[in-house]
Amino acid sequence: MGTMARSESVKPKGERSRAAVRDAVAQAGGLGKATATGRGQDPLSGELRRREVLPLLVLHLIAAGPSYGNQLMERIAGMTEGVLTVNPNTMYPLLRKLDAAGLIEGDWEHPERRTRRFYSITAAGEEEYARLREEVRPFLDSVARSIDDIVGEVYGA
Repeated sequence: MGTMARSESVKPKGERSRAAVRDAVAQAGGLGKATATGRGQDPLSGELRRREVLPLLVLHLIAAGPSYGNQLMERIAGMTEGVLTVNPNTMYPLLRKLDAAGLIEGDWEHPERRTRRFYSITAAGEEEYARLREEVRPFLDSVARSIDDIVGEVYGA
């Protein structure tokens, strides 16, 4: 028994399964190599990020009412049932970029303490939101069709 087999036998079964899937995907298609933390690049969420889905979701949520960074991260994770998780190192630079572009504007909840910064959409942000809705929809439709095809193939539905 090699070193890897011994170390994997100590891991819980679910973790071993996830590691095996990551390794198989990386070997089969080069979709992302596992990192030291054990997380490879998830091809689905990576593509969702590249296709401007994250700015679309942020503008969508902010258009519904002022929101702050942590709230946006939680709502996106909940909306996507964890498929698309966003960490602060992604969210806050995106919010700063959208703010600098004049698409959103942020106001501190308590300016004297700089607690939470609530973001609101601007008129330019509304226009960008409408543009992104049109541009991203075909991609999201193709993802939905692909998932439906996989479910149909595997489960005969």
